[in-house]
Amino acid sequence: MRLRETLEAYQRNDPASRSKFEIFWLYNGLHAQIYYRVAHWFYTHKMKFIGRWISQFARRRTGVEIHPAATIGRRLVIDHGTGIVIGATAEIGDDCLIYQGVTLGGTGTKQGKRHPTLGNNVMVGCGAKVLGPFKVGDNARIAANSVVLKEVPPNSTVVGVPGRVVRINGEKLDHIHTPDPIRAELDYLNERLKKLEEQLEEK
Repeated sequence: MRLRETLEAYQRNDPASRSKFEIFWLYNGLHAQIYYRVAHWFYTHKMKFIGRWISQFARRRTGVEIHPAATIGRRLVIDHGTGIVIGATAEIGDDCLIYQGVTLGGTGTKQGKRHPTLGNNVMVGCGAKVLGPFKVGDNARIAANSVVLKEVPPNSTVVGVPGRVVRINGEKLDHIHTPDPIRAELDYLNERLKKLEEQLEEK
């Protein structure tokens, strides 16, 4: 973990941050990553029990549970952090942003890859669940409380339960003007019904 660049990433992504000093001492998301790096080292050097012990201590200390076998890239920002779970075979690329309550979880009990892979510059909104051994492409945006169960193309925005791609190569997701795919479908059906009624009246 390159601490300076990670602190700079937190400053870029959190308008409430006032200094690197404050981030280093007070941000649970950063503390969780520091614990993870230590736990990961032990876990990958055949000291798995110690790695797991550190990760469980970190969960109690920070509210963030990162399995020491997970793979995390550079400049990850964990905003607030409480309630985040990152599974053993999860992979996270560089420059990702994860909000509180996110789960990068697995499906089933089979051995091998069970958890998702996030590409570079992926944002996962608060409360979102990304479940399964698939790829979330570079620059993707997952809206708050979405449940994502299948692969996400690069440069796309996913919304809803289950998650649906509502935008590709569009504007950046801002959590306020998030499109509602169900509302869009209902509007389309209402418009279609209106046209059919007009045709019937003409006859």
